[in-house]
Amino acid sequence: MTLESYFPILLFAVLVTIFGVLSLVFSRLLGPDNPNPAKLAPYECGITPVEGSVAERLPVRFYVIAMLFIIFDVETVFLYPWAVVFRRLGIAGAIEMAVFVALLFGAYVYVWRRGGFDWEEIETGERAAGEVTHV
Repeated sequence: MTLESYFPILLFAVLVTIFGVLSLVFSRLLGPDNPNPAKLAPYECGITPVEGSVAERLPVRFYVIAMLFIIFDVETVFLYPWAVVFRRLGIAGAIEMAVFVALLFGAYVYVWRRGGFDWEEIETGERAAGEVTHV
């Protein structure tokens, strides 16, 4: 494999970079620039902020649950390409995917037993006695 085989990738990277930079430059030059108080005001999910109030901070556990959801979502995406080539992989592919699914299921059970998916704790802030507070 020579360096010439990487030329299309380099060319594509250069074109993408040029397109990105030119898009930002042209939008700045040609786009309207008429800010008003309504456009400059903070806005979040349809809730109009009240002056002087501090937004309620979400507990870290909320973000942990969101990341767990993303992790399990991404891992299950690996099942689709495997299903497409299932017949060509034979028994070795089936065994590999069984190990993958077993590990995925094991991680899911582990997080579940540790209380990683408990939404009630986030909403109420209360814990049962002896319950694990982190995943």
